[in-house]
Amino acid sequence: MNIILFEGETFFPRSDERCTHIVKVLHKKKGDSFYAGIVGGPTGQAVITEMDEGGLRFSFEPENPPEPLFPVWLLIGFPRPIQLKRLLRSVSSMGAAGIILAGTDLGEKSYRSSGVFERGTVRSALLDGAMQSGFSTVSEIRDFDSVAAALDFVESGFPGARRIILDIGCGSIPFRAEPVGGISGASPLFLAVGSERGWSARERELFAAKGWQPRHLGKRIMRTETAAVAGFAAALSLCGFWDAE
Repeated sequence: MNIILFEGETFFPRSDERCTHIVKVLHKKKGDSFYAGIVGGPTGQAVITEMDEGGLRFSFEPENPPEPLFPVWLLIGFPRPIQLKRLLRSVSSMGAAGIILAGTDLGEKSYRSSGVFERGTVRSALLDGAMQSGFSTVSEIRDFDSVAAALDFVESGFPGARRIILDIGCGSIPFRAEPVGGISGASPLFLAVGSERGWSARERELFAAKGWQPRHLGKRIMRTETAAVAGFAAALSLCGFWDAE
């Protein structure tokens, strides 16, 4: 954890992994400070005011406004839960504006009914990624039963967005072959990555009808989580976001 995030509470019980990290990894004691931030809000210094067997209490002094996320979204065919957890941590730490999860024709249906939302797995992974990044802003998450519903959400909510489906074949060209410019919060970039069995012919037709452009990251077939991270990294580079100070 490169920042400790909280949502208004100023007490961490001993069972909280944040308390464990502060005490056992950072070796902080009463009176010591640590870098903290309110989820989606300012960051600054927290000072431990009380510490006992029950946990620790702290005060917080905000210093910096929240850092904006990159205007790049990922539309992901729902992957295996264990892959999903790693994927969310990675793209959250990299600063994705949001992740859309969608049930797919060829994806395993049990993945979506595995309880990852109800158990808090999704939220926890996003927060873990943000704390790894050292920033307080957390990627937005959306979940849809189908690709059609996810595409309708993008079209209605982001009419000016640039839309790319990462797919081998189907007339796709290298992702780097065409510069990606003019990406902003008002006109974000959306990248679609299929589940482990890829997209069905019907879904490819849906993407084409909605104006999504096919691109690829080479000839090798990647895992969903690998393709999502690689595609997101390529997008940040092509958009010039890694060039900014």
